[in-house]
Amino acid sequence: MPSDLGGVERHRGREAALQLLYQWEICRLEPSALDEIKEVYWSVHPGPERRQAFADALVAGTIEHVAEIDPLLEANADNWRLSRMAVVDRNVMRMAVYELLHSDTPPAVVIDEALELARTYGGDEAVPFVNGVLDSINRTRAIRRTPSTT
Repeated sequence: MPSDLGGVERHRGREAALQLLYQWEICRLEPSALDEIKEVYWSVHPGPERRQAFADALVAGTIEHVAEIDPLLEANADNWRLSRMAVVDRNVMRMAVYELLHSDTPPAVVIDEALELARTYGGDEAVPFVNGVLDSINRTRAIRRTPSTT
């Protein structure tokens, strides 16, 4: 994933990735159909090549690892099945979990960006819900990465 983008460009890349993931899920597309969706999206919403590459990498990585990510979301969302979560919230969290697990972006940045996306695109309860789930996943991840002292 390109990491040489500035903060604003990375944010815009995440917005684009969220919109692409939303289309992927709503249209129930096969991953192979994403190329066409991305081509149309970028023709309507042009952006710098590095932003496009960043967004495309987020989308591809999130979809590639969705089978790993979705169980984490369900396990850390108390009393919420994945199917009951709002589509936007679910995809904001999927993308954030992908970044937490598979990038070198600091967890605080990933979570802050996810909260900003939830605030902009989600419902009234999105921010506290997304924050709680991602914080739980990040804490669990940090515990697993901490070396044992015994």
